[in-house]
Amino acid sequence: MKKETMKNLRNAVLLLSALALAAFLAGCAVAAPQTPTEPVPSTQTSPPPTTTPPPTETLVPTAEAANSPTESASTAISYASDVYPILEAKCVKCHGVERVKEGLNMLTYEQLMTGSFNGPVIVPGNADESLLAQLIAEGEMPDRGPKVTEAELQVIKNWINAGALNN
Repeated sequence: MKKETMKNLRNAVLLLSALALAAFLAGCAVAAPQTPTEPVPSTQTSPPPTTTPPPTETLVPTAEAANSPTESASTAISYASDVYPILEAKCVKCHGVERVKEGLNMLTYEQLMTGSFNGPVIVPGNADESLLAQLIAEGEMPDRGPKVTEAELQVIKNWINAGALNN
């Protein structure tokens, strides 16, 4: 009886070890990279503008408004047409197409907003707190290939400050 109990216990331990190893390997498996031919269309719709002046009213920009490109330019920035092309040209080779460095996949808006192994890389509404903007501004990223220009960085910052919408 004692021998049979030991044998059953050993078999149970082996079975549990095999299951744990299989679960670990399944969790570590790397899926083949996906290369979309174009950006994935948005699943979220942006709300329509809340304030529209009547057709008879003429708005005259003030000097303060003219000096604040973040306020007016950021609302017109589109992820699909303005931000993604920058990411596609400068980032997705290492973060989505050939590999997914640091767990950050930038192929789609949803994957970008999921972040990396270290957490979110974008804080909607706050480019200064967004790791993506910080690393680009410091020259840390991209670490290979052409760097993001100041104008491109400003587009990314304006988009983040405007709420990082999927538009």
